[in-house]
Amino acid sequence: MTAGTTTKTTAEHELAALQREHGRPLFALLLRLSDGDRQRAEDLLQETLVRAWQHPEALRADEFDSVRPWLLTVGRRLAIDARRARQARPPEVGDAVLESARVCADHAERSAATLDVREAVKTLTPEHREVLVLVYFQGASVAEAAAALGIPPGTVKSRAYYALRALRRVLPGYAADLR
Repeated sequence: MTAGTTTKTTAEHELAALQREHGRPLFALLLRLSDGDRQRAEDLLQETLVRAWQHPEALRADEFDSVRPWLLTVGRRLAIDARRARQARPPEVGDAVLESARVCADHAERSAATLDVREAVKTLTPEHREVLVLVYFQGASVAEAAAALGIPPGTVKSRAYYALRALRRVLPGYAADLR
């Protein structure tokens, strides 16, 4: 035998014959069980054939005419196990998702922002400040704020609009948060 020549063992020949004879129907089943994910189905097909290679006694049993039912059963069980494993784990997050994820401010940044907003609110007229506090900070509806202040709902909306506009001027770095 020369260097560089490879010889196939009997097991490799049997495995290749198995794949030729049963590979397509097995792959079709695994593709359906993998919800159309070709890569996952190919991985499961390979794992099924590895199991066949590891258990040649099952493939040579005289009890059945074909090894296809055994292969299909093993492949189906592997697909079920893989699905259960994916459901048990949290989904993987790719780098693209992490890069586009919103960065949450830490406690110090939130505290500084709170102080900035408090100082900015103090620059508003008392009428604008009242509406802003009721509607945005206390969560009152326009109708509730109008009833509490004894003014029409349209006036509440107008004052809220102008209060936010004034805050955008005073807090330019927070403009996206004041929309």
